[in-house]
Amino acid sequence: MNKTILITGASSGIGRATALLFQEKGWNVIATMRTPEKESELKSLDNVLVNKLDVLEIDTIKSSLKEGIEKFGKIDVVLNNAGYALMGTFESAKRESIIRQFGVNVQGLFDVTQEVLPHFRANKEGMFINISSIGGKMTFPLMPLYHSTKWAVEGFSESLRWEMAQIGVKVKLVEPGGVATDFGGRSLDMQHNPELTEYNEFVGAFTKAMQASMDPSNMSKAEQIAEVIYTAATDGKDTLRYRAGADAKQLLAARSNMSDEEFFTMQEQQFGL
Repeated sequence: MNKTILITGASSGIGRATALLFQEKGWNVIATMRTPEKESELKSLDNVLVNKLDVLEIDTIKSSLKEGIEKFGKIDVVLNNAGYALMGTFESAKRESIIRQFGVNVQGLFDVTQEVLPHFRANKEGMFINISSIGGKMTFPLMPLYHSTKWAVEGFSESLRWEMAQIGVKVKLVEPGGVATDFGGRSLDMQHNPELTEYNEFVGAFTKAMQASMDPSNMSKAEQIAEVIYTAATDGKDTLRYRAGADAKQLLAARSNMSDEEFFTMQEQQFGL
């Protein structure tokens, strides 16, 4: 019997690449997204169910799981991938935007995990693969809210693995670096109020330097991250963290060997701050 993976945020980027890879490898795929009516390619593939799941709407989580289990019999792996980055000065951030950032990146992940757990517990097996980021282990300017969510995912996953071991369920983290997807488009929300003039020079300098550094040729492709996810799902190991991408491995290794002061100095030089 083919194994089944459920993927949140499968309409683009890492989620979509993972859905295509697992389908190619012979898995059943439940590819979930907020607007499944706009999807055509995935719907045309064998053993792929495309359905609606908005991590902010608990009813869609329940219905997506129910439909997937009815079609494929069981779910073996859940990829908690849905997420986006709220960027900008913290003082500019609207309260509703902060709530949505944590709702999608953290509470949504909690809700999907909690809804799947009775199914995994009944089967005495299963796996959660949570998409974190190097941003869950180190930080960049103007992203305090995004980093907060990814640090939360890291802590949640590391602690959760202990109780999951009691019911035969594994928990894994994939930590990508820069990925050449549309994350800088619909997956990034930039908020800064220019009337807060004290921040303008800093914001301008950092965003200019950041844009200049975001060369797709220096980033991982979504397909490369999908390969790491496939390894995590199939290697049979109890490894918690999988760093994904050459830049992720290099940056996290460098950060671990630096004091806070050395790291901040490096960033100031890198971004001209």
